[in-house]
Amino acid sequence: MKKMMFVIIGLAVLALSVPAYAHFQMIYTPDAALTKSAKINLKMVFTHPFEAGHTMDIGKDEKGSIHPPLAFGEMHKGKKKDLLDMLRPITFASLTNSGKAYETSVRLKGMGDHIFYFVPAPYYEGSEDIYIQHCTKVILNIAGAPTDWDTPVGDPLPVEIIPLDKPYALWVGNVFRGIVTCKGKPVSNAEIEVEYLNHDVEGNSFAKEAKAEAPNDALVTMTIKADVNGVFTFGIPRAGWWGFAALGAGGDLKHNGKELSRDAVIWVQAVDMK
Repeated sequence: MKKMMFVIIGLAVLALSVPAYAHFQMIYTPDAALTKSAKINLKMVFTHPFEAGHTMDIGKDEKGSIHPPLAFGEMHKGKKKDLLDMLRPITFASLTNSGKAYETSVRLKGMGDHIFYFVPAPYYEGSEDIYIQHCTKVILNIAGAPTDWDTPVGDPLPVEIIPLDKPYALWVGNVFRGIVTCKGKPVSNAEIEVEYLNHDVEGNSFAKEAKAEAPNDALVTMTIKADVNGVFTFGIPRAGWWGFAALGAGGDLKHNGKELSRDAVIWVQAVDMK
């Protein structure tokens, strides 16, 4: 009996010692800045980007049922276009498993900024017994002409991060600043998780080779805080895609009788100066 108790305690300690890396909803495409109109592929994947780790089934509830995304669209020069019907289900492979994701191909037309936004159905995280909903956006640009990059999307994004720096015009060494908002109002002292997309995306999977190695778990998922006005600042140390997730930006919410963490997510891309 004592031996069994030691085994149970040991397993519990082991479980607690496993690092819980952050979930990040991605809207992935290779390049944020384009020189001309082009057809691009966008992938919506819910995963752990630094480790190319466990990929979640988007919209899965506590019973294992998959619910479709609630919103997907594009905003250009203040006009929004509903693209929800264009999403195609795919299976995306991480280094440890595969998960249900989505993709689409769209043609970017017109100089300026193109904001893509995605609202999935809440995902049940069994290890925490909560639901998570990442309201996500990425801003792409054609020909360097600025139009909408600092304009809030608003509905259907209940929470979002408003950039204070062009998210497609960042040299390595620049800072990226943003304002965390809920229904258009700043979220004071918001907690923001930051992760680097550390593996290339090859087709519908992550490449095995990592670009960087974290010396400790605190540098896999970094945590920063916004000020009382919801503003945060982060220095970009490496070229590539960086994800920012403002946790619980939607306040105290419930879904299916459980806690719902409604998080605001934005992706930005930095490039090397050569």
